[in-house]
Amino acid sequence: MHEGQEQGAALRLAVIVGSTREGRTGDKVAGWFAEHAAGRAGLAPTVIDLADFAFPARYPERPTADMAGFCAAVADAEAYVVVTPEYNRSYPASLKQAVDYAYEEWRTKPVGFVSYGYKARGLYAVEHLRQVFAELHTVTMRDAVALDLAAETVPDAQDADALLDQLTWWGLALREARASRPYVA
Repeated sequence: MHEGQEQGAALRLAVIVGSTREGRTGDKVAGWFAEHAAGRAGLAPTVIDLADFAFPARYPERPTADMAGFCAAVADAEAYVVVTPEYNRSYPASLKQAVDYAYEEWRTKPVGFVSYGYKARGLYAVEHLRQVFAELHTVTMRDAVALDLAAETVPDAQDADALLDQLTWWGLALREARASRPYVA
């Protein structure tokens, strides 16, 4: 069992900021969600901001230190919330690049989504990400948090709580499963 995975230990939740654009909103949305998650017993959220990593434009022959650092952060987490905008009815290239750097690190862990945009509130991006994460052998949460940037309202804590309830259940169930038997892909 991984250190910190003993029964009763807080579930390590990585909140991933999927946009690296200048002037983005994702870092603020991720901060709100991580703060909300930190208020719940049994969760230990950390924010992983893709803007903090200098990923190469092309996949190198050997992983760079930033690629290895990102993969280590993904491996250490037991559950994820991907915070993504919607760009042209999908998610950002920076997020796809980062997701593809890790592979086995994602397996057998739950993934939730917090999306933002305008009319569609980022939900097209989430639908594409569900397909990607299914290929990586994760369990994606049915409920998501979807924010309309045109609305002048605060994010809905009830939606966040529903997502966190699901992530916690799946995160703990999959933690026990990984500890008791190896996963075969």
